[in-house]
Amino acid sequence: MKERKQNKVQELPYERFLRFGPENLTEAELLAIIIRTGTKEKSALQLAEQVLQLTKYPRTGLLGLYYVTLDELKSVNGIGEVKAVKLKCLAELSMRMSAERAKEGLRFHNSGQVAAYFMEKLRHRRTECVILICLDAKGQMISEKRLSEGSVRMSLIPPREIFLQALREEAVNILLIHNHPSGDPTPSTEDMRLTANVRELGEKLDIPLLDHVVIGDNQYVSFREQAWFEQEEKG
Repeated sequence: MKERKQNKVQELPYERFLRFGPENLTEAELLAIIIRTGTKEKSALQLAEQVLQLTKYPRTGLLGLYYVTLDELKSVNGIGEVKAVKLKCLAELSMRMSAERAKEGLRFHNSGQVAAYFMEKLRHRRTECVILICLDAKGQMISEKRLSEGSVRMSLIPPREIFLQALREEAVNILLIHNHPSGDPTPSTEDMRLTANVRELGEKLDIPLLDHVVIGDNQYVSFREQAWFEQEEKG
């Protein structure tokens, strides 16, 4: 009898989905459908609620799931490796779908829009990630290429590598984006030096560097907005 009642609880989010649609389900109910089965002690809905408790400020709920590790998910009794991987895939898909929506109408000449687009991708990373954006003649993105990720510093990325990629993509303009794991987006001396070298080589190859945006914790610095490009030209 108890088992029958438990199964009914487990089926409830699925039934509610069919009756009311996904927009009327709570985050826990949506996750419960993905988790599908619970344990003898807990229903899938209760497991989903426990998973959501793993998320931390400032990103709680489903958005925070992206930052919960695989091991943290597996620490929940009833969430094995298979379910943990499914949940991480769900979080990654959600992040990518959100990024695609943000890309619509994105103007790459607007540093604020560029920073907002990459903010969620980069601001919580514990390692430095350098991204090259290649643009066509209309200012639309051709490609988004990660040049490095990990302990490699901006100063160790040769400008030649940047422009080899840009030439392969037949880029007309390029943008550089990278994060500071410290949360402070203030460019370092190395950032300044590399940016100057890339700008100089870009002018020679007729593939201008439009901007270099440094992402911090919910803040950014744009070389273009700070008019550092103009200062270099005057210097």
